[in-house]
Amino acid sequence: MAEITIRQIARSEIPCCVALIRESFLTVADELGLRPETSPKFTGFSISEQRLCYHFDVEKRPMICAEIGGEIAGYYSLAPLKCGACEINNLAVPPRFRHDGVGGELLRDALLRAKSMGASEAEVSIVVDNLRLRRWYEAKGFCYIKSEKFDGFAFTCGTMTRRLDDIKIDG
Repeated sequence: MAEITIRQIARSEIPCCVALIRESFLTVADELGLRPETSPKFTGFSISEQRLCYHFDVEKRPMICAEIGGEIAGYYSLAPLKCGACEINNLAVPPRFRHDGVGGELLRDALLRAKSMGASEAEVSIVVDNLRLRRWYEAKGFCYIKSEKFDGFAFTCGTMTRRLDDIKIDG
């Protein structure tokens, strides 16, 4: 297995991260038959440089990538929520880097960062019909808590949470 480096992205890397998120999420769209006409707000169709620049410049979100051999192999950002939780947003690993531990390393980093930011819980949104992803998060300690329908999505969104009590921060 190749060495995975986790680091914050530079603003200049936003176009690369948008392409990576789109590529990663479009595999889900293909598997589930999602189309831009019926789910225009699905991340794989709606993610943009403008949106990530807003997260970077205005919201000052931690925006993190995994790197293997100098190539960006995964991405996520963290959004603090008013309820004391932190949302893990756009965790994405393109197909060529899946099953190499990249997603697990990104998730581990996200949980540590969320706790260090004072969050007591991490939250993630998934497509309810993506059972493989749901099982992956459950294996990482997440619990499925609710389903919701939103305009702009031809599918049901699910929310999963995980308490951060057992996360140990070094130092």
